[in-house]
Amino acid sequence: MTILIRKGHIIDPSQGIDGIGEILIEDGKIIEIILEAKRGKGQRAKGKERDSELRTVDASGLYVLPGLVDMHTHLREPGYEYKETIKSGTGAAVRGGFTTVCAMPNTNPVNDNSSVTEFIIRKAVQEGSCAVYPIGAITKLQKGEELAEIGIMCDEGCVAFSDDGRPVMNSELMKKALEYSKIFNVPIISHCEDRDLSEGGVMNSGLLSITLGLRGIPPEAEEVMVARDIALAGLTRGRLHIAHVSTEGSVRLIRLAKEAGIAVTAETCPHYFSITEAAVKGYNTNAKVNPPLRTEKDVEAIKDGLKDGIIDAIATDHAPHHRDDKLQEFDKAPFGISGIETALSLSLKLVHNGILSLSRLVEKMTLNPSTILRIDKGTLKVGADADIVIIDMKRQFRVEPDKFVSKGKNTPFEGRVLKGMPVLTICKGRVFDIA
Repeated sequence: MTILIRKGHIIDPSQGIDGIGEILIEDGKIIEIILEAKRGKGQRAKGKERDSELRTVDASGLYVLPGLVDMHTHLREPGYEYKETIKSGTGAAVRGGFTTVCAMPNTNPVNDNSSVTEFIIRKAVQEGSCAVYPIGAITKLQKGEELAEIGIMCDEGCVAFSDDGRPVMNSELMKKALEYSKIFNVPIISHCEDRDLSEGGVMNSGLLSITLGLRGIPPEAEEVMVARDIALAGLTRGRLHIAHVSTEGSVRLIRLAKEAGIAVTAETCPHYFSITEAAVKGYNTNAKVNPPLRTEKDVEAIKDGLKDGIIDAIATDHAPHHRDDKLQEFDKAPFGISGIETALSLSLKLVHNGILSLSRLVEKMTLNPSTILRIDKGTLKVGADADIVIIDMKRQFRVEPDKFVSKGKNTPFEGRVLKGMPVLTICKGRVFDIA
């Protein structure tokens, strides 16, 4: 099929493009971009002559962006298909404007070997709506005792390694992982949590946790491990990526590390710059996430970190759960937010509020994660896969979890009216009409 996107406002940080133009797609690839400001007299993008399958998309008044790249997603398959599957998770992804997702390894069996990696890749090809890149476990069974088969899993297709949700407490083991990251040129994605400090905690530690009678997780539980891993990255010169940054202190530590020339990158998630621990009031288990929602001071620090470039990427940490799991008592309910279908709209608030330009936001959700992971995504360059999202910056909608494509309906944003949303997603030339 040939697709012609016309009159859209194209933004592509990888090429410095920010203007009205046309994009021509053939056989799943971008073959031509013509900007209005550079268009020759009478020139317009043209597909194959007399192509009976030509589809023209009028993007007047809309923005045309590279497909979003989520470097932190839980697709749950294999093993937890009652929570999410590769099919449902990638379906939710394209509805949220994502054309590439990276699957975390906490499946059953754990993705700590090439067989599980191969299964995920094959299943994504068979049933997925978008590209899926597996992230392998750092340690076998995510137990933090013995390194997984990092080299073999790289060969099979893993683009990064993480024991996400189960921090590597053994510093010597983390040091070895970072040494491997240098050898294979892949990032080690660190879930920074000192489990001795966080043990038994279910929300941010402070006055609210005391008032609710819930055990708290202090910010230092995150910051101690951020400091340790930065020190180890400096020692090994390995590639460290800090996942889901949530505290003011973590932003400060990452800033100092970057100033010192240490190879560290970082991500945060929309819930960490959109809401505070107050969302937990009423024992709302849909607001139970790890690391926990923090204070207003932390929220402002995260925004400053995004603005200053200290935080490189925005990821979703999409963590779908079955409704019954979240209906348990707060202490027993699992951590996690189903976030892939609301991430873009929540992030666009940064643009509406003047914290980031749209181009900078797009960079953090497309180009930067692709660069960190060294994958050929997040661009509209000629010859690239036709991964594109078209968004309406003015369109408003109410968050209704029952309408999520994801099996996970666990969101603290239910009922909130958001501004800006995807209206059409294209994955390798495959068109998904959203609204």
